[in-house]
Amino acid sequence: MKRIMNNPLINILILLGFSTPFFAQQKQANAYNLSLKEAVTLAKENNKTVQVSAIEQRATQADYNDAKNTMLPTLGIGGTYQRFSKATLYDHGFNESTQVSRQPGPDGANLGVDLAFNIYSGGKTKSVIEESSYRNALAAINSKDQGGNIALQTAAQYLDLIRLYHFRQLIKDQEKRAEARLKNITSFYKNQRVTKSDLLRAELTLSNVLLNKTQNENDIEIGNKKLGILVNVADRQQFYLTDTLLTTRLKEIVFSEKSSDVNNSYQLQKADMNLKIQSSRIKNLQSNYYPSLSLISAYGFNYPNYLFFKPIDQAYSAGFVGVKMNYSISSLYQNKNKVKAAKQRLDAIELQKDWIKDNVQDDITALNIKYGEALNRIEVTDKSIEQARVNFEIINTKYLNQLSLLTDLLDADNLYQESRYTFVNAQITALIIYYKLQYTTGNL
Repeated sequence: MKRIMNNPLINILILLGFSTPFFAQQKQANAYNLSLKEAVTLAKENNKTVQVSAIEQRATQADYNDAKNTMLPTLGIGGTYQRFSKATLYDHGFNESTQVSRQPGPDGANLGVDLAFNIYSGGKTKSVIEESSYRNALAAINSKDQGGNIALQTAAQYLDLIRLYHFRQLIKDQEKRAEARLKNITSFYKNQRVTKSDLLRAELTLSNVLLNKTQNENDIEIGNKKLGILVNVADRQQFYLTDTLLTTRLKEIVFSEKSSDVNNSYQLQKADMNLKIQSSRIKNLQSNYYPSLSLISAYGFNYPNYLFFKPIDQAYSAGFVGVKMNYSISSLYQNKNKVKAAKQRLDAIELQKDWIKDNVQDDITALNIKYGEALNRIEVTDKSIEQARVNFEIINTKYLNQLSLLTDLLDADNLYQESRYTFVNAQITALIIYYKLQYTTGNL
């Protein structure tokens, strides 16, 4: 490809924003001015699915903050109060019974605080925090991916509307030619220079043009509504597109080497993050093979005093500091298959990543080929328009002089119209491919 411009997206927007309009849109009173750049920006900010992704990202950030809190000590406070009834004592089975009061009194209470701090757990806490961090990063990538996807849809919808507005002008020109042709043929028919068949075919041709005009107007209305949903404009009003398209300088928009970087693809970024998440899960499972060590402490007030025998009718306070160690011997056999399964899933994710990379690279190659094809089509169809126009004028002159058939004239008219359609489609296709490549490479 040709030498690359520093920022292809800016170049494309400049070409769109400052090129002279070849058609005139009829701006309605309540129309909303919207450029392609503004449409993409609005969609990435306001689209509801993008907002959902942003909410999920904030939620995973809260999960990450919660995971970090597990490093803090566990602190609790609690208290109880009991009042005991008299105790019933039985002798000789249930034949004889007596009741005695609880010593030193019927009341009992305690109030205290306890603290536990994890010193070592085989890396479990660290792996949980690490996994939560990667999940938050994955949510951020998903949010960017959704924003890029919506931006691509919005750009495609905007460009499709531009296509329809150009078609409106082309159909309008064709309608004028069809009306003029019908007028001439009607005059010829009255003077018995052509047959009734020519008159009917001219009328049918005009009717078909009018049907195409109606269909195009309906497509414009539907396209406006779709664009309104994508950019999430409250009243989804009529849009006045401020950007135009037709420019022979479109071929100057080329892709930079950075645009072909497969590693920046959203899909590949997500695959990398899934690998890291699975690796963290393996570390978490492997931590079960190690003992856990905690620092524990408590202090409280109690009543009555049970430290001595007999219990004393008095309150007392006491506390302790200690170390607690725990080791699950069963983890030696219960955890083995869990770790094995997690490692196999890691292998599967690595294979999936390779598959994604191959597919993304293939997509980028295909888009570059198609982009080159679209640029070539623009150049060819640009020349063919003039050729088709001259051919139409020659056939039209011959027909007016009764030197050619109406069929030849209609074929020439259709060829001229089709060449103009193809020219518009080629440019729209090139720009849509451009945006697809930007999204595929993670730059949209």
